[in-house]
Amino acid sequence: MSTSTSSGRARLRDVLPQLQLGKWPTGELNSITDVPGVLVHTQSIRPDADVNTGVTTILPRPDWFKYSSHAGIFRFNGCGELTGSHWIEETGLLTSPIVLTTTSAIGDGHRGILEYAFRYHANDEGEMGLFIFPVVTETFDGFLSDQSRFAVTPEHIVTGILNAGSERVPEGNTGGGTGMICHRFKGGTGSSSRVVQGFDAAGDPKAYTVGVLVQANYGSQENLHIGGVPIGRIIKSKKASGAVLPEDTTAKEARKDGSIIVVIATDVPLLPIQLQRVAKRATVGLAKVGGYGNNTSGDIFLAFSTASKIPFQELSMAPGTSLTKDPYRPRPRAIEMLDDDSINGVFEAAADATEEAIYNALCMAESTTGFKGRTVEALDLDMVKDIVGRRLDVL
Repeated sequence: MSTSTSSGRARLRDVLPQLQLGKWPTGELNSITDVPGVLVHTQSIRPDADVNTGVTTILPRPDWFKYSSHAGIFRFNGCGELTGSHWIEETGLLTSPIVLTTTSAIGDGHRGILEYAFRYHANDEGEMGLFIFPVVTETFDGFLSDQSRFAVTPEHIVTGILNAGSERVPEGNTGGGTGMICHRFKGGTGSSSRVVQGFDAAGDPKAYTVGVLVQANYGSQENLHIGGVPIGRIIKSKKASGAVLPEDTTAKEARKDGSIIVVIATDVPLLPIQLQRVAKRATVGLAKVGGYGNNTSGDIFLAFSTASKIPFQELSMAPGTSLTKDPYRPRPRAIEMLDDDSINGVFEAAADATEEAIYNALCMAESTTGFKGRTVEALDLDMVKDIVGRRLDVL
């Protein structure tokens, strides 16, 4: 088996309780699953030392197979894949679970979503009428996991859809983030949420939630910042001076500069164009931590809203079947949309939750020895307390 070791891992708020990460409070779980109806499942696949990979499955709503969600995409740097993106950009509709995995498993993720649909939603004639464009995205875990093993299978995706739940998302070396590296430390899966007070369409007070899940696999050590403190550069300087033990030399081997996938969920009633704007704000959170969108980094952000339930487009291959809606006779649908003049809090919440989700991925991840005996160390939380904590105490 591969080796993961790091004692006393904790989320950043537990490591640095004095650190202020924006002005908006977190949800109860401080996780993407604080958004009502959003369900998540993580699977780590580690049969031996050479394989450290996995799958994260997000269901936008429990009845995702009946109702689409409004969605928007922003590509900060496009060295990566997000299947189904053409349809999302064309219609503004998310018609699928969201699967985050490794680069070599894009096809397995795509097939797995369809296998689930045929297995559980086919009619007696074996035909499946769900209008689905599978949404599967990836980051590259080939430094710690042997890509040639193709360890992820469609069955893992079926399992993820069936078992997705509303509990706090496990972080660090979990799900699609199992083998990922962030700022040259062990990275992976992280999540966070924010609650923004506002009003409903009738003018009554209402609390809205913005939740974020990241698969963090990008960046150089010297660019890592926590709370504005250049901790990566400080740690690197300490190592160079011999103040701490030197890093494992395998971490210096040449490799692709990762990627980061950011999924933003919210119950704010947003149109697709507004969700594109919210997705862009993930860039602010990424930049605060130290992401620059380097040439070989796939920095792809997807935002969706659960507020409007859009019935799936009718699809039938049975001859003589008549549709309940005539596609040639326009029919309006009543939906709510947020007043753009009141959207700034949502922008800030998305940025702040993205920043904290990346921190949680770093702080919860464990040191890992994997493919070819390569070792990637976890971020030293005692050093985080010492370096960042001392600077916060003097502010």
